[in-house]
Amino acid sequence: MALKTLPPGEGAEGRSRLLEEAQAASALNHPNIVTVHQVIRGDDGDFIVMELVSGRTLDRIVPRHGLPLGEALRIAVQVASALETAHAAGIVHRDIKPRNVAVEDGGRVQVLDFGLATLTAGVGPEQGADLSALTTAAASPVQGPAGTLRYMSPEQIQGHPPDARSDVFSFGVLLYEMLTGRRPFDGDSNASVVAAVLKHEPEPLPGDVPPELGRLVRLCLRKEPARRARHTAGTGGAEGGLRFRKPRCAERDDSRR
Repeated sequence: MALKTLPPGEGAEGRSRLLEEAQAASALNHPNIVTVHQVIRGDDGDFIVMELVSGRTLDRIVPRHGLPLGEALRIAVQVASALETAHAAGIVHRDIKPRNVAVEDGGRVQVLDFGLATLTAGVGPEQGADLSALTTAAASPVQGPAGTLRYMSPEQIQGHPPDARSDVFSFGVLLYEMLTGRRPFDGDSNASVVAAVLKHEPEPLPGDVPPELGRLVRLCLRKEPARRARHTAGTGGAEGGLRFRKPRCAERDDSRR
């Protein structure tokens, strides 16, 4: 087990974020989501007793030219499965990025840090409206309203309430980076990153990426939430166990054929 605590001087806001992270994570029971065992509150501080995660986070694993296809898919399937469980419980992570995904020596993936998690008001991921933020973002050179700028969805950057599709966009950024070794949206400043996320399309994936997987990545990275995959599913499908529900507009188009 591991103890997570606040650094000295964090104050009431940091304390609230720590406890809200524990609340969000403890509501989930999934092998790819770090387990919270107990929250300890006391005069000397607040602590989360949580599962000890070994291994390394993806920001230390993904090489310059990306991971081998099979390895990227094995990781992606587990992240997708964790997100599916969170979304089914009405929890949106809001900060999916390489630093929040750990890979243990045996290959098990753990999604970390629900400190920015949003709980829906008792609705599932397909309803998605009326989200209430539990926390505010921690200060960081590349952070925006709530999340990490290079991995945030357009609607998050614009200050709109996130839903499960926002995590799907961030997942698409993560998958793109695992396949290529580079971020789909980048820049020399926060302003250029924002412009890239809102207006630009990423460079094409390498030619050795299967066409179906390429289409899936593009579906995740659509700018408009209504045209994006609604949420992930970690089992079944042709691409190593990855599948996504189509956006409703695509389902309507299919029904007319």
